[in-house]
Amino acid sequence: MSNLDISRRKFLTLSGIAVGACILPNIAQASPFQATTPRTMLLRNLHTGEELETKYFNGKTYVGKEVRRLDHLCRDFRQNEIARIDRRLYDAIAQIQSYLGHEGYAQLFSGYRSAKTNKMLAKRGGVAKKSYHMKAQAIDFNLEGVPLAKIRKAALDLNIGGVGYYPNSQFVHIDTGPVRNWRG
Repeated sequence: MSNLDISRRKFLTLSGIAVGACILPNIAQASPFQATTPRTMLLRNLHTGEELETKYFNGKTYVGKEVRRLDHLCRDFRQNEIARIDRRLYDAIAQIQSYLGHEGYAQLFSGYRSAKTNKMLAKRGGVAKKSYHMKAQAIDFNLEGVPLAKIRKAALDLNIGGVGYYPNSQFVHIDTGPVRNWRG
């Protein structure tokens, strides 16, 4: 048996490691901050007028009290229902802001949406019947002082997930579903 003889399992393991080594550097480049970087956010709910300044990730873990404050701000204000928002959305906004060098407010148009509110809005037209908002996996927002097209491009560059561009309504939709994009 020569040194080149390896089992199928060992070959697949080594192949996986090699592919991973090629992919991981690209993932690290896409993220403008390390996993251990503390994250802060300025968030304004345009419907309620509420504002929040928070350090929701301390560099090691999410800060429960602060994340709950964000969840409250992103609630369905029509029904006053709060849901546990997918933390990746907060991180996505922080990534977009970091990528663009933005330090101002992220302005929330829509976060969590109850089934009742979604049904009401669907009757008016313009919202998906099975919206990621109902799963607390979508946020519609803009960044104070930043052209909407730049926000959209940043979200696309960072492979955030779903990215919807709504220039007439002045917001970008992001969700934690599959990577895809559309214009509304």
